[in-house]
Amino acid sequence: MATRGHSEGITMSGGGLYSVATIGAKHVIDAATPMVLEAIAGLSLESIADGFTLSDMGTADAGTSLTMVGSAIDAVRTRAPQVPISIVYSDQPRNDFNALIANVYGLGPCETYLGQNDGVYPLVSGTTFYQQILPDGTLDVGFSATAMHWLSCKVCNIPNHVQAVGAEGAALEKFRAQAARDWRQILLHRAAELKPGGKLVLINFGYDEQGRYLGNTGGVNMFDRFDQIWRSFLERDRITRAEYENMTLPQYYNTREEFSAPLINPDEAVYQAGLRLDHIETRIVKCPFAEAFAEHGDAAGFAEAYIPTIRSWNESIFFNALSDQRSVEQRQQIIEDYYATYRDMVRDSPAGHGMDYVHAYMVISKITG
Repeated sequence: MATRGHSEGITMSGGGLYSVATIGAKHVIDAATPMVLEAIAGLSLESIADGFTLSDMGTADAGTSLTMVGSAIDAVRTRAPQVPISIVYSDQPRNDFNALIANVYGLGPCETYLGQNDGVYPLVSGTTFYQQILPDGTLDVGFSATAMHWLSCKVCNIPNHVQAVGAEGAALEKFRAQAARDWRQILLHRAAELKPGGKLVLINFGYDEQGRYLGNTGGVNMFDRFDQIWRSFLERDRITRAEYENMTLPQYYNTREEFSAPLINPDEAVYQAGLRLDHIETRIVKCPFAEAFAEHGDAAGFAEAYIPTIRSWNESIFFNALSDQRSVEQRQQIIEDYYATYRDMVRDSPAGHGMDYVHAYMVISKITG
């Protein structure tokens, strides 16, 4: 049985901290920007004559994609100087949209594209990518990075780990099946939104051909370390067995084959809806904090910089795994102690720690006929 909805209790760091803490996510988007520009170059002038729409799905506070969006606007203006341009930012309703607006409008720490071109209209939606965000046939380019590994629900608790990369047996099969359903649901909604000839550029966490995934590219396995520390809290009676198991990340990392399946099989509903896989490849973007440590050698500085990027996307899940019978203060103290333990572990033995990003980079088209 599903235990928690996609949007319930799961939030990225607010107050503009997400983009500040996750510079690696920006590096991923920067690496994907040429794909976005190529997608724009491939659109027919007829299709964008009345206006161009780009969606940024699962955008968090929008800071990591501002440079990419600015480049996309320039590319559209080069081809069609006068057309109105809509940038649709979407995320779950609990997202910090105040931080998003601050970043887009130049009120935060990020440099914005606004003011550099006339006729650009940022729009904000609290509709997730598990629903249709835009009207049928209105989207030119849909973009998402580092977001669609979040499942629409947590199908079960994993009894022996905190993430599906460590799951076994029935729990793993439930996560795999849910991920397959979710991926198809996401694609079917995008098929409805896209204009004929429109493109999707989707950059999703996954396994590469060597079996590597986020935080597991050699050295310390990040998710195993999450579990090791959380399990030590159980063993010391800081948390209960139920709280240990509740800390199950509602995530799944697809393989290249799992991403491709609904886009290449004519019997699949996604294929029949007109979506085609133009390109897929896996890439690794190195952890910027580990790379910086290799240069400066300051283990304490590395630990202080590295832990916030982890907290930015999983703290709310750890917090909500704790019983609501505990006071908020008690729950928060457990969370602070958890991350302090991790920080000290990195500081005392920094070798091998890091969060290298492993993504599948995909370009998907909607056929015109």
